Amino acid sequence: MNGKTRLGNWALQWVFTGPALLFFAVVVVVPFLLSIYYSFTEWNGVSQDVKWAGISNFKYILTEDGGFRRSFWFTIRFTVTMVIFTNLLGFVLALLLTQGLKTRNVLRTVFFMPNVIGGLLLGFIWQFIFVKGFSTIGEKTGLGFFELPWLGDETTAFWALIIVSVWQGAGYLMIIYIAGLINIPKELTEAATIDGASRWQMLRNITLPLVMPSVTVCLFLAISWAFKMFDLNLSLTQGGPYGSTESVALNIYQEAFRNNRLGLGTAKALIFFLVVAAVSLIQVTITKRKEVEV
Repeated sequence: MNGKTRLGNWALQWVFTGPALLFFAVVVVVPFLLSIYYSFTEWNGVSQDVKWAGISNFKYILTEDGGFRRSFWFTIRFTVTMVIFTNLLGFVLALLLTQGLKTRNVLRTVFFMPNVIGGLLLGFIWQFIFVKGFSTIGEKTGLGFFELPWLGDETTAFWALIIVSVWQGAGYLMIIYIAGLINIPKELTEAATIDGASRWQMLRNITLPLVMPSVTVCLFLAISWAFKMFDLNLSLTQGGPYGSTESVALNIYQEAFRNNRLGLGTAKALIFFLVVAAVSLIQVTITKRKEVEV
């Protein structure tokens, strides 16, 4: 290949990839680098006076900011609970809807539909359900479950967020699990049935190992959804009562845009990014090792 041909190939590649790379740099790379710089400054996000603060923001966050630590602990508890229940429900629905049900396509659509609704709208809808709907049902039936102060107590508000998050996300993960289950060779399940394997043995020794690629994807998605929860948190509980259900994303938003301390807010965001990246990397590494090839 001569120099002119090589130059032509490079020019052709840049024609197709250049706009996308430029857009990615402007929208993602440059703001990310600027946020790293601002995390070491004192800046309100508006004025032209940007004071260099060194690592004082990070010292304050790690030693004095009790609100951030409280929101981080809430986010960890929420993430663990939400990831487990969303994946369990999604997998169970996938198992049921890969059977020979006549209405399986309709049911798949029904279970997937909550994921289409935006987080803010979903939060307002469920706020009405928890406050008005459940109280009405409780008055008419006398069932204590519906008479709980769902958004007025720390414990019940936590579980309210879990219920809505699982209801929204399980249908999406169900579709991914269905794709994994459909790709399992029928010859393996038929051979296991002939050998007298029980359903539990088939699930543990055949289905789960072969569906691990789907598990890797679903765990990654659920972890990222849970850690980044903001719109649902804002519209359903607004971090209340008394900041007990404030997620890290909502805490960062409050710090940067309501308290007008963008430097401190970006420092929190940088810490949050590093933690989420580390957790996601560990999760993907562990689950990838458990994947098997057909």
